[in-house]
Amino acid sequence: PDGRKMAAAAAAAVVRGIGSKLSHNLRELRIHLCQSSAGSQGVRDFIEQHYVTMKKANPEFPILIRECAGVQPKAWARYDFGRERNVVLDNLNSEQVAKALESLITKP
Repeated sequence: PDGRKMAAAAAAAVVRGIGSKLSHNLRELRIHLCQSSAGSQGVRDFIEQHYVTMKKANPEFPILIRECAGVQPKAWARYDFGRERNVVLDNLNSEQVAKALESLITKP
């Protein structure tokens, strides 16, 4: 249980960092996931635990959640001039999802 608390605290810290960095050149964050697949479980956990925190920190910023049966979980970041990057979130836990999102947000 102690390790889980530490992982949750680390993920929460990353989410706070994400919240402060949803920034000047990032225009939109989209998260695609399956509602039931095992590969999307960490993404579902992340959204359940952290979506509200991110949205409260960035009420005007578009954070879009797209659910589709059987889809590979991915996060897409759209930057200035329509440029996009994505990262695959398949089989990641909630903390790893947070770190993957942070990499999209901090390294355009």
